[in-house]
Amino acid sequence: MQIITRFNNIRISTRKIRIVADAIAGLSLDEAEDALSVISKRGAKTIDKVLKNAVANAVNNSRLEKNNLIIKNIDVNEGQTLKRYRPSTRGRTHPYLKRSTNIRIVLEEKVPVQSLGKQEKKSADAKAMAGRSADKKGEKDE
Repeated sequence: MQIITRFNNIRISTRKIRIVADAIAGLSLDEAEDALSVISKRGAKTIDKVLKNAVANAVNNSRLEKNNLIIKNIDVNEGQTLKRYRPSTRGRTHPYLKRSTNIRIVLEEKVPVQSLGKQEKKSADAKAMAGRSADKKGEKDE
């Protein structure tokens, strides 16, 4: 099961957030929280906040266990851009952009091997062994 959490129009540039997001993508929640606590980038606080929000949604709304969750995907996209002007000399103005970011975190429940029944394990093992023996037969013919 996937849990999707979005956080829109964060007033930090997309580039700054993406550096932190790439560092924690694919980690388990404990590893990601440890990594975010030592990363000294401005975006680490924001991603930590969104990650905690996603975990709370998964635990409270979907009744999933925190230990069984991993970060499947983190999408960091551009949000709304505010156009501002700075006064300059001789009555001129210089434009600048205040960029914002949209973050989308997808959490997924990892399926423990222990949840499979004995019958399913035996059939999975039998299929794996059949595949191996078929590969060996093909190698001998050549």
